[in-house]
Amino acid sequence: MKALITGASRGLGLALARALAQDGWTLILDARGAAGLEKAAADLAAAGADVTAIPGDVADPAHRDALVRASDGLDLLVNNASTLGATPLPHLADHPLLDLERAFAINVLAPLALVQGVLPALRARRGAIVNVTSDAAREAYEGWGGYGATKAALDQLSGVLAVEEPEIAVWWVDPGEMRTRMLADAGEDADAAPLPEDVAVPALRRLITERPASGRYAVGDL
Repeated sequence: MKALITGASRGLGLALARALAQDGWTLILDARGAAGLEKAAADLAAAGADVTAIPGDVADPAHRDALVRASDGLDLLVNNASTLGATPLPHLADHPLLDLERAFAINVLAPLALVQGVLPALRARRGAIVNVTSDAAREAYEGWGGYGATKAALDQLSGVLAVEEPEIAVWWVDPGEMRTRMLADAGEDADAAPLPEDVAVPALRRLITERPASGRYAVGDL
């Protein structure tokens, strides 16, 4: 079994990569920070994992092409890489539009482009897609309008994809608050949140193993 996980140098992406490696998956890992990704991949390889690290920006078409080329025989795509956009989180009235455009490029267009690139492999193997979303896609939180709008768009793309590709499992998953750098960058008390490996990863592992119907899931549902 082979999985491509974006945003895998830390946080949820890395925690999930460790869990799937324990289950015997072959891994293709992406992240913007080359040093962090290469260290993560080296640690996984030292533990016996079959892992390929491809650092780069998912908003870069050339980088996405490299990920797709490495994804022959893919069983699982995890679109986990994302950005908050402008920080500190601004009100929409003051939101820099260039930052919002960049957030849509990373959080919406890049996941769709990767889906398009690996669909032939996923169709052939009746594979699965996990798109990591957020409760900010549904709830109106002050300051979270830009990020939430990107995740709402990702939710909609995921739902349509599930209808259009009935032979592939498509899950868009809200992992809840986790102790991650992104949560800290948003100005929240990240230290008070659970670690990804304690809450979100067991839920995702169950999702991937049991393969329920396509749909939107929160960690609490799993």
